[in-house]
Amino acid sequence: MRIEGAVALVTGANRGLGAAIAEALLASGATVYGAARDPGSIADDRIIPVRLDVTDGDQIAEAARRSRDVSIVVNNAGILRSSTSMGEGAIEAARAEMETNFFGSLRMARAFAPILRENGGGALVNVLSVLSFVSMPQGATYGASKSAAWSLTNALRIELRQQGTLVVAVHAGFIDTDMAAGVSGDKVSPESVAEQIVTAVASGAEEVLADATSQMVKASLSDDLTTLYPGLQEQWDAELASR
Repeated sequence: MRIEGAVALVTGANRGLGAAIAEALLASGATVYGAARDPGSIADDRIIPVRLDVTDGDQIAEAARRSRDVSIVVNNAGILRSSTSMGEGAIEAARAEMETNFFGSLRMARAFAPILRENGGGALVNVLSVLSFVSMPQGATYGASKSAAWSLTNALRIELRQQGTLVVAVHAGFIDTDMAAGVSGDKVSPESVAEQIVTAVASGAEEVLADATSQMVKASLSDDLTTLYPGLQEQWDAELASR
């Protein structure tokens, strides 16, 4: 679809990847609503601020009422609790991550799909993770929420195709944002991921594998139990031994 002249709404647009996505859309000629729990945290005066907590159905309904001209919706808002499955507080962490990362995306899709239909189809972009594909104990509950959101994204693609809506799944490993601040490994820049998202929407691509890690893991899924998980087991065992 044509980005220039389009109207986009980006959740979690006040910082990190969300801010980079908003900037990339602006640079391509789109009008951008920037959604955040605190709209005052949207610093770029080119962005139209919208108060939106994706766990709040009333706020989503109000955002949809205010922005009926939207033709691109980017579900970027997400949280990470860094919880193992067996750790203290795992149930609470899982509920919080599912509420934002899965149910938030579902609520947004249900509220905005009719608007996208009215505006010619447009695009729905779900920012997921390489942990949609593979599980790690260090982020077990987060990975479960992103895996669920990936499954949802694939279902939405089928459901919304007849109305002409492009549904894009975005996967990346570590992105150089506050969420990955404590990680010392290789990171992809938020600007790179944002540019790939805009390119995907413009070209009609249904998936973005934004870095070498996500590309490798997706390619390994057919034999993941032998190619991926033995290394992850060694990493986890070494971490336990060092404690």
